[in-house]
Amino acid sequence: MGDIGVIHMGLLTIIRRMALREKLPIREIARRTGLSRNTIRKYLKAGTIKPKFSVPERPISVET
Repeated sequence: MGDIGVIHMGLLTIIRRMALREKLPIREIARRTGLSRNTIRKYLKAGTIKPKFSVPERPISVET
């Protein structure tokens, strides 16, 4: 699956809830969120997305 870009996890949750629970059409979700219909389709097609966290680089500890 390709990278869908940066999306706020809260917004993805709202879009999925509107589509899956409330059974709203993509056009209505796009109207309510201000996103394009193509963007809504892309987010719904992507399924669940695992959040990516940046891990700071840590020095390697050496045991003696």
